[in-house]
Amino acid sequence: MNQLKRTLTLRSVVLFGLAYMTPIIVLGTFGLLADATHGVVAGAYALALIAMLMTAHSYGVLAAEFPTAGSAYTYTRKCINAKFGFMIGWAVLLDYLFLPMVIWLFGAVYLNGAFPTVPMYVWILIFIGVTSAINIVGIKLADTVNNLMMLIQLLVLAAFVGLAIHYVAGDASRPLFDLAPLYQPKVGLSLITAGAAIACYSFLGFDAVTTLTEETIDARRVIPKAILLVTLIGGGIFVGSSYFVQLAHPGFAFASVDSGATEIAKNIGGDVFASIFLIGLIIGQFASGLSAQASASRLLFAMGRDGVLPKGLFGKLHATFQTPVGNIVLCGLVALLALLMDVATSVSFINFGAFLAFTSVNLAVIARFYIGKKGARTARDHVKFLLTPLVGAAADLWLMVSLDSHALTLGGIWLVAGLVYLAVLTKGFKQEPPEMDFTESA
Repeated sequence: MNQLKRTLTLRSVVLFGLAYMTPIIVLGTFGLLADATHGVVAGAYALALIAMLMTAHSYGVLAAEFPTAGSAYTYTRKCINAKFGFMIGWAVLLDYLFLPMVIWLFGAVYLNGAFPTVPMYVWILIFIGVTSAINIVGIKLADTVNNLMMLIQLLVLAAFVGLAIHYVAGDASRPLFDLAPLYQPKVGLSLITAGAAIACYSFLGFDAVTTLTEETIDARRVIPKAILLVTLIGGGIFVGSSYFVQLAHPGFAFASVDSGATEIAKNIGGDVFASIFLIGLIIGQFASGLSAQASASRLLFAMGRDGVLPKGLFGKLHATFQTPVGNIVLCGLVALLALLMDVATSVSFINFGAFLAFTSVNLAVIARFYIGKKGARTARDHVKFLLTPLVGAAADLWLMVSLDSHALTLGGIWLVAGLVYLAVLTKGFKQEPPEMDFTESA
């Protein structure tokens, strides 16, 4: 088996994690979150950040214990049970397989808002076609422009927040420091929690740095730090950005909540800046969709190669391009569901799988380091290996049940399908499911 070269530093890993999170998505989802929380977007992000920090702590603990790729699937399998690990892997597959659909749906919604005469399905088909073609040929082209795309979206985000601050500062009746974006007595906790459940979509990817474990120098020390730093920095960007944008647009009234940030962009910077914002958002969504589809197709290939999925369908590479063409096309076909789903349901559907994976990681810490610990437990053990992950698991489950009811139904159907497939794969649960080897596909 080939050994990956360890060349990545803490800085490199953190930048990868932030790029994967796509910081400009805080603007892409702003209208949706403002509507869900009745104008307390920053508060929803702050609540989501607290929950994600506890889960990030558990990821860090397990990344130091198991310095290999695989993330929630590997941790659950090794710490709890192989069959339970398979089900968590199945839940993670939900994220990977449907994430490109959600990313392209966001892009299509904003383009449709800017060009209402062009049907939204046209934009979705363009996203699917162009991204699939690039990924089929290979992602070297994407790699060469990914850093530029990241820089552009960060500049646009910074400009958006800067103009929002300037807009508020220019109005004597609007203070720059106000609790309203964070907390309003008239807004119930259930609304903020529902918003936090959606806001967690922006954090998806903080755990992706674990896939770089085998390419990182001193991974046992660097990866846990990187996970916490990515969560803190990303969360800081989301809370800070949404705070000032909410000040510039108090309340939650929009012509279209799905593309609410475009309306705000026009108010604070005029039509020209609204166009610049749209370009930045689409660039960010395109880059994110490109990497998400590539990641999903590689995961399907790994599962096919290892016999977790049918090898003949998923475990093949194209003879010329040496890419999993069938899996890339499958991701494109799945993304066609965007034609039938709204943004809120699709985001919640993705978060369903994420919350299950996050919960399992917290439980894995308890199983490995607390229940499985021999000898006396110290006060530090009680806090680090029981209290913190237990609260993290409870927070993840709390956010999960706060999701859109349609998403919970779809997520439940997905889990039942996984359980049926596991029964077939293990001949009625009598055998252990095949173990995936992420080393060659990380």
